[in-house]
Amino acid sequence: MNLFQHFDQKIKKIVEDIDIPEEALELLSRISTEPPRDASHGDLATNAAMVLAKPARKNPREIAQTIADELLKLDEVDEATIAGPGFINLWLSSGFWLGQMTQMLSQGQDYGRGLVSDGEKVNVEYVSANPTGPMHVGHCRGAVVGDALANLLQFAGFDVTKEYYVNDAGGQIDVLAGSLYHRYREALGEDVGPVPEGMYPGGYLIPPAQKLVEIHNDSLISMVEAERTALLKDFAIDAMMDMIREDLAALNIHHDVFFSERSLHALDGNHSKIDGMLAGLRDQGLVYEGKLPPPKGEVPEDWEDREQTLFKASDFGDDTDRALKKSNGDYTYFAADVAYFADKYAREFKRMVFVLGADHSGYAKRLKAVASAVAGDNATLDVLFCQLVKLLRDGQPVAMGKRSGNFVTLRDVVDEVGRDAVRFMMLYRKPEAPLDFDFAKVTEQSKDNPVFYVQYAHARTCSVFRQVAEELPDLDVSATGLAKADLSLLADEGELALIKKAAEFPRIIEQAAKADEPHRLAFYLYELASELHGHWTKGKEKPELRFINHENAQLTLSRLAMLRSMASIIASGLAIVGADAPEEMR
Repeated sequence: MNLFQHFDQKIKKIVEDIDIPEEALELLSRISTEPPRDASHGDLATNAAMVLAKPARKNPREIAQTIADELLKLDEVDEATIAGPGFINLWLSSGFWLGQMTQMLSQGQDYGRGLVSDGEKVNVEYVSANPTGPMHVGHCRGAVVGDALANLLQFAGFDVTKEYYVNDAGGQIDVLAGSLYHRYREALGEDVGPVPEGMYPGGYLIPPAQKLVEIHNDSLISMVEAERTALLKDFAIDAMMDMIREDLAALNIHHDVFFSERSLHALDGNHSKIDGMLAGLRDQGLVYEGKLPPPKGEVPEDWEDREQTLFKASDFGDDTDRALKKSNGDYTYFAADVAYFADKYAREFKRMVFVLGADHSGYAKRLKAVASAVAGDNATLDVLFCQLVKLLRDGQPVAMGKRSGNFVTLRDVVDEVGRDAVRFMMLYRKPEAPLDFDFAKVTEQSKDNPVFYVQYAHARTCSVFRQVAEELPDLDVSATGLAKADLSLLADEGELALIKKAAEFPRIIEQAAKADEPHRLAFYLYELASELHGHWTKGKEKPELRFINHENAQLTLSRLAMLRSMASIIASGLAIVGADAPEEMR
């Protein structure tokens, strides 16, 4: 249960039952119930009175008092006060919080699951790096953000498809095929010299070239060029995608669908999917032949003042109309984007999320225009942009990787610090903010290293259960045994603070899922871990607060029930992040 939503609904019901004009009731959606910024101001705060005051033509504090009086009639509320211009601050009963504890304990790692959707289909497309080489660290952040978001949405109740758009059409694939052919001739023993400028220089094409020799010997040399080029393209794309899948797997990322751009261009009879898309847009009057004005500022050398096949993107919020065909008659990348969205919509996705690099920031308007034209109000499209990652070692920039030839690969980073550190730290900043990733910092065993701090909190809870098994072997700490714990014994302020922080988890899940912001979960996990470590430290200073009390088995059982719930929430959160919840750390 999202307790904030629970009280939000109760407050709105109270408002509906008191003497408020009809026009004021139309503003119910603006009422919010949230944790106050300062914990000393209560457990919850609501702006209900201030939202209603103007249309009700009443003093907000007067309305606040009426609502507060009604809230005090609830068993769940101990105290309700009015602050400032009309905020209502609530203190909830210990019985309410212990009820939340019971839910956490009974639901385990399902606590907070499925509260946002009952199975709405969502497509999350992320990474989608060109299949022309290994993934570099620039792809890493979008990969983690996209995968964590997909996990988050799935946990929140959506039917999620994780998708990778394979850019296997276009000029970069021609260059890839040519680069592979150079390495193939090299593998045959020819003196072909260095990789020509404009081709892909990394050593990652050497193994595929050697494999080509094993399969075809030197037969490609005498092959008809068109046939050879087609073979090289297919072989190169397959080899690169195998490598990319391996790189992603090292980061614990596994897509459900790898969608080929070439499938949009492929003919089914006499027509491709792009042909069908274009015909459909023409039927709606959304395509025309015309000229585009020159771009603002310096005009690119390849800009042409000519009649073009254009999509009326500006009718749907874009800055300009968009070309669908090149001067040679081939479709533009944008045309493929439109057909790709149409394909997703045909697959009945009602919500689509694109996770892109910051260098694609200009794509948001055009993609939203496409969504509006193709799906109208029947589907939503969200675009997330991930800023650059700067790699450091003790504050100094990291040198380039060897495998790629000119950049640091994703695999270089994962192999050095591990996937958990990479995944958590890529989420420990908002994606729209630049991120400094320091190899030295992310391997520290300290509070300053968030992933260590959160995983250590989980490991600590597990260590208590191992200690109980040794020191109190007759105490039943199974799920059945913990369910019998007398939670009313959890009366210390620190214990209640832990329960309150843990009870925020469903709200974090709901808000993060609705806003496409998985970084909120990483922040929350750190805060929960901090509460747990802080209470642990108090136990060192005050033995009566320790989790194991040899003189009071029932109190021990109650505290272990609390610990089990904390561990379950941390494990759930780390699973969404894509990191492990270790039981031991050395």
